[in-house]
Amino acid sequence: MPTIKQVFAKDGALSTVINGFIPRAAQTSMAEAVQQAIKDKQQLVVEAGTGTGKTFAYLAPALLSNKKVIVSTGTKNLQEQLFHRDLPLLKRALATNKQTVLLKGRANYLCLHRLSQHSAGSAVTDKSLLHEFSVVRQWASSTKSGDVGELKELAEDARVLPFVTSTQDNCLGKDCPDYEDCYLVKARRQALDADLVVVNHHLFFADMALKDTGFGELIPEADVILFDEAHQIPDIATEYFGEALSSRQLQELGMDMELVYRTKLKDAQQLSKVAEKLKYVTSDLRLLFPETPEKGNWRQALEVEAVTQQVDKLREILDVVYEVVKLHLGRDKDLDAIYERCAQARGELERLTDIDKKGVTLWYETTPKHIILHLTPLSIARKFADYMAEPKRTWVFTSATLMVGDGFEHFTRQLGLGNAKTLALDSPFDYANQAMLCVPRYLPEPSAFAMRETLVKVARQLIKASDGRCFLLFTSHAMLREVAQALEGSIDNPILVQGTTSKRALLDSYLEAKNAVLLGTGAFWEGVDVRGDALTCVMIDKLPFAAPDDPLLEARIEDCRKHGGNPFGQLQIPQAVIALKQGAGRLIRDYADRGVLVICDNRLVTRDYGKIFLASLPAMRRTRTLQDALAFLTEIQENLVA
Repeated sequence: MPTIKQVFAKDGALSTVINGFIPRAAQTSMAEAVQQAIKDKQQLVVEAGTGTGKTFAYLAPALLSNKKVIVSTGTKNLQEQLFHRDLPLLKRALATNKQTVLLKGRANYLCLHRLSQHSAGSAVTDKSLLHEFSVVRQWASSTKSGDVGELKELAEDARVLPFVTSTQDNCLGKDCPDYEDCYLVKARRQALDADLVVVNHHLFFADMALKDTGFGELIPEADVILFDEAHQIPDIATEYFGEALSSRQLQELGMDMELVYRTKLKDAQQLSKVAEKLKYVTSDLRLLFPETPEKGNWRQALEVEAVTQQVDKLREILDVVYEVVKLHLGRDKDLDAIYERCAQARGELERLTDIDKKGVTLWYETTPKHIILHLTPLSIARKFADYMAEPKRTWVFTSATLMVGDGFEHFTRQLGLGNAKTLALDSPFDYANQAMLCVPRYLPEPSAFAMRETLVKVARQLIKASDGRCFLLFTSHAMLREVAQALEGSIDNPILVQGTTSKRALLDSYLEAKNAVLLGTGAFWEGVDVRGDALTCVMIDKLPFAAPDDPLLEARIEDCRKHGGNPFGQLQIPQAVIALKQGAGRLIRDYADRGVLVICDNRLVTRDYGKIFLASLPAMRRTRTLQDALAFLTEIQENLVA
């Protein structure tokens, strides 16, 4: 096997599979640090600036080791890119036949039992849904993997998918009549035998917290855990270390009871009656909250008499469901599983209404049709540190955005990484010549009414100078909609607005148009890679501080104060810095990229904390004069035409 230096050398292994491969000192340094961490079973935290080539820097030492490795990425799209593009290339370069497997969450695999259930006694009459069922059945007869991602004819959010995939709630496990043919079970077995398994963060932490999809067997066997896009981990891990109960779960419980009644236990009509009552009660709870989706403090909501009364009704109907299902235990495996689900829901409802519980926040969120109740720990540092301690293995966390200012303390404190080694690697890009940062003079305060008009005025000038090729990033959907509406009809460029179609479709339209303007919020601040002259300008409306009325943030702020801390400095600023770095990172993605970043928030220069934000951004040329930015964009545009 080659050494790390031989892999990343000018005429090394990577140069044989990548045309024009250019060695990067930072990439080699990171690969060597990961290799050492694997050897010493250490915790390692690496911020690798955009363009470092961090994917190969952690995959190469992973493949060169004789260890079982789990690689976790931020999203399913990144997971697929890593598995289908990066890994095969590197395996070819290293001439290794290590077995690698892509493992997804259970909702990505066809459930043969669910498909059979709905084929036998489904009451579905909707024509479009029936058509989707026929598409699934036809595909099911030929698929080898059972991965519903193969179903290109169906939309990602096709209505049929919940009917033909399983959840942790409705999976029968080893009691399932189709267990031996189960696609998820087969995927798990492949993962158990593999040298390297690629997962995503949500799957990793769902399994870590719930022992849901086989990691009860996989994680103890893994010697190395590698997290890419690790800046997402504190929030995702916190979500899975808590508890949640949704009206959707309870309504699905009722639907599954009715399905058992229609297909298996036609003499147990009471199942259908109590299922219907359960669905009504959960719907009525949602109706007590505004139609517009919101988040709120659940402890405060429980002070409202109507909410308390409805929760009592929900508790009562769950008790009735529990007793009715109990009468028929042993008659049907699906009904036995419903009994367990009901018992779990009753316990969760009790914990989610215990307003005296310490160290957690109770909050709720609503969607147009549902309400989700959450219990979230205020800190997971100790629990996560305990989890990493035994058995001793290698943990690597990497991202382009982990540091705040010049330190890792915010990230390591959140996850209890007190003993981790840290490494900061600058981007190899020449930001001083490739990019310009502009904070225009004479901006209104971010909350001022005049801000919308200012943003529209600045955006129009930027769009004209760059002939589109712009991302306009916002911290709120409301401002996004207002600016989008104001731009309609006042510019000739195509305007693409988040929410009008899927993220992937918007990006495809943007790239195809060549001169489009894309307006987005959180979804477009990270995980978007537009290289070359397709993107020459990014405008950000203001510093991305989390909404002060976010119930989880409110609880953490209160807890921080109780412990004598400074919540603005310890929580709000670090979160906003990392989010801003992600948004700014959309601009320069390659050595030849050039562009302008405009941040329309005068707090960057009028407040002391602005220095922390500026110090965390790449070393671009800086200006307060919008005309300088427009001139640079015009120069870029003229060079493109020439």
